Amino acid sequence: MKDPKQQLLNEAQEDEESQSQQEERQSEQIYHSGSVTPEGGRHKIHCLTIIGQVEGHYILPPQNKTTKYEHVIPQLVAIEQDDSIKGLLMILNTVGGDVEAGLAIAELVSGMKTPTVSLVLGGGHSIGVPLAVSARYSFIAPTATMTVHPVRMNGVLLGVPQTLSYFDKMQERITGFVCQNSGIQPERFKELMMNSGELVMDIGTVLDGEMAVEEGLIDSLGGLHEAVEKLYDLIEAQPKEEAPEDRPKAAPPKRGRAAKAADRHKKEPEPEKKPARSPGRPRKKRSEAAGPLDLPPVPLPPTDSAEAPRPKRRPGRPRKGE
Repeated sequence: MKDPKQQLLNEAQEDEESQSQQEERQSEQIYHSGSVTPEGGRHKIHCLTIIGQVEGHYILPPQNKTTKYEHVIPQLVAIEQDDSIKGLLMILNTVGGDVEAGLAIAELVSGMKTPTVSLVLGGGHSIGVPLAVSARYSFIAPTATMTVHPVRMNGVLLGVPQTLSYFDKMQERITGFVCQNSGIQPERFKELMMNSGELVMDIGTVLDGEMAVEEGLIDSLGGLHEAVEKLYDLIEAQPKEEAPEDRPKAAPPKRGRAAKAADRHKKEPEPEKKPARSPGRPRKKRSEAAGPLDLPPVPLPPTDSAEAPRPKRRPGRPRKGE
């Protein structure tokens, strides 16, 4: 028999090894992707950080802190497909960055079925505004700020009307997304963007935590504890998934006319073919207009005992003796 003390020691060593391996995996995950999937809470959640500048199609200098959207997008897809992860906590401290890359991440977050909560710490400027409001519920720290300003671009630009039209359309995309995912009105959002009396070298508005909540951009003031508790509430409010045997069977897909005609052709038996006629004398074709044949009536025998009158003799050669 095994010694119970030795067995307990072995189990304790295995627990310590598994815990150390889990910590190593979390450290590697934080180092490589800036995210972590902690365990031990009420529900298993994933923490995603968007920090520094959102890097798009061009690589930024190495001294810049960046969030690469080609790293974030696969993480979001994996979170949505992983049934063990029940929620997503997104922490933002960003100065903005590439408009299309930021909108791509924001659109993915807003379209997730997994409950999502965002928390703005430090700052959520420029394209960080759509990222913050893309979650199902958003928080902002009282000391954090958000800068709202119109789309801008540095470098060499073509001074043609098409460039201004392109900027206007891009600005409409951002305004529409922010207003659909928050409580601010489009007219008020444009007023904050075009404010020229607050920023020294730019137009726009800087909103602190309380002002962002008052304007309707962010849902509530709070910190990490409030964000995690709200995420747990959203997870527990999710409808429970039905078992596979309890789910109603899906109706068969509708088929087109061509498929139905093919099925009907398969079901109907093919008509039997008549054996080919042996070659020979061709039959006479009777014309349809000829009608029935006119045959003379057949005389019936007499029914009475009297002799029938003899038929008259045809005229011809006279008999002898006449």
